[in-house]
Amino acid sequence: MPEFPEEQLAACLSKKKLTVATAESCTGGQVSDRITNLAGASNFFLGGIVAYSNQAKLSLLGVDEATLNQHGAVSRETALEMAVGARRVFSADLAVSITGIAGPEGGTAEKPVGLTWIGISSEAGASAVRHIWDGDRLANKRSSANAALNLLLEAAGQRE
Repeated sequence: MPEFPEEQLAACLSKKKLTVATAESCTGGQVSDRITNLAGASNFFLGGIVAYSNQAKLSLLGVDEATLNQHGAVSRETALEMAVGARRVFSADLAVSITGIAGPEGGTAEKPVGLTWIGISSEAGASAVRHIWDGDRLANKRSSANAALNLLLEAAGQRE
């Protein structure tokens, strides 16, 4: 997988005339920033939501309160609902979400520092991928953004 997939993603989205949106928590908007650094991003990037707090996840993305109570903000279920919510809010073809524990604090035995869930939503459905990064806070955020961009690239490549 490319370390800097933004340009490949832009070419793929433009060629296939697909649109994309983001829902970010622990990355604080890095994915949106990297996409919009590219000339022509307005042709495929519809927007992004940085939903750092649980309240933002609830009110802006429509994450179910029961999901947060039962599974927590950093979970497969929350990542899925964030991606589905971003796709719905922006009426995008594809949406990616990122929720995780960047560190250096906040981890537990069940959810260690570096745990990140990245969700993807399209008309084909939604899925999520789990990662555990072992860097410092900034490295974990960067790794999460890279993984999200690569997941978007993979999903866009599978679309007609």
